[in-house]
Amino acid sequence: MSEVLTRTETAPVRRRPARLTRPRPYVLAAGVALLLAFPFYLDRFWLQAGLFAMAAAIGAIGINLLTGATGQLSMGHAFFLAVGAYGYCVFAGDGSDGLTGLGLPTWLAVILAVLVAGAAGGLFSPIAGRLRGAYLGIATLALIFIGQHVLFNARDLTGGFNGRDVPALSLFGLTFDDRETMVAAVPFGSAEKLWYVGLVMLLAGALFARGVLRGRPGRAMNAIRDHRIAAGVIGVPVARYRAAVFVLSSMYAGLAGVLLALIFQRTVPDYFGITLSLEYLAMIVIGGLGSVSGAVVGAAFVSLLPQLLTRYSDALPLVSAPGMGGITPGEASRYLYGAAVVAVVLFLPGGLVRVAARRRVGTTSVEER
Repeated sequence: MSEVLTRTETAPVRRRPARLTRPRPYVLAAGVALLLAFPFYLDRFWLQAGLFAMAAAIGAIGINLLTGATGQLSMGHAFFLAVGAYGYCVFAGDGSDGLTGLGLPTWLAVILAVLVAGAAGGLFSPIAGRLRGAYLGIATLALIFIGQHVLFNARDLTGGFNGRDVPALSLFGLTFDDRETMVAAVPFGSAEKLWYVGLVMLLAGALFARGVLRGRPGRAMNAIRDHRIAAGVIGVPVARYRAAVFVLSSMYAGLAGVLLALIFQRTVPDYFGITLSLEYLAMIVIGGLGSVSGAVVGAAFVSLLPQLLTRYSDALPLVSAPGMGGITPGEASRYLYGAAVVAVVLFLPGGLVRVAARRRVGTTSVEER
């Protein structure tokens, strides 16, 4: 008996790793109620900031499926956002501004714009299915230069340097423009109305991506990311999966582009440059690769930071409005989330979402026999 006790006391102890716990139902319900109530209490600045974060989150989920879950580097995400934004303008525009417009119902224009973005990704997917790593990144970088050339020169479609106005979304008899609509004695303008559109788009995109990652396709994507040759040996069609995920990522980018166009109310080519693509890569690295929640957290961080710095530039040291001699809010934000990328890569490989969501639920001692 004493020998047994001695062996038990000196046996190595294995500790179960900390788990990510799900939020309690009442916490989720409170969060949903808060999001639904925001348009009744927040001013236009905060609502627009939230809408930009939603659009960024949708696009970040798409590139996280491609880069974080499948291991395919893409530098051309901004190209597909431009396809979605300008595609919506072409399908929904009525031609009264002298630019090409088909005059379709706006809800149909949204769907077609997303499909066109997916089709553009499908045209590139044979290349995406065969290239990987830096090679794919360089190939997709060409999309940015092609897209910028088309946006600046196809004036009948894009309006050239000046861009083109974005037709307001109309759904169920409600037009999402700046004409005020009274709801519970609160005037609802375009930001208040689009808030709920953005929430629906983000929720649908997040749930779909979560289902993909948790199902058989997600396991195949992770296998391709971790060991491409082994994935092929066990029967995963590597090239086909890479091409399919590239198309899906392009469709997410197209949807994000449509929402951005509706928020801006005018599209300009300068916005859809290489800087935007780099920002999306920063989002998924900072938030957490391969995670839907990580994409949302990273998108909120990167998209909200420049707006907050602009809002409070007068109270921050070294930060000032453009032309005032200090660091502009845009430059300061790039410095900060650049530093955040370095910090995450060195010290938090799981991204901010791991720090925010991980809770210790206790450890259990297990006898090793």
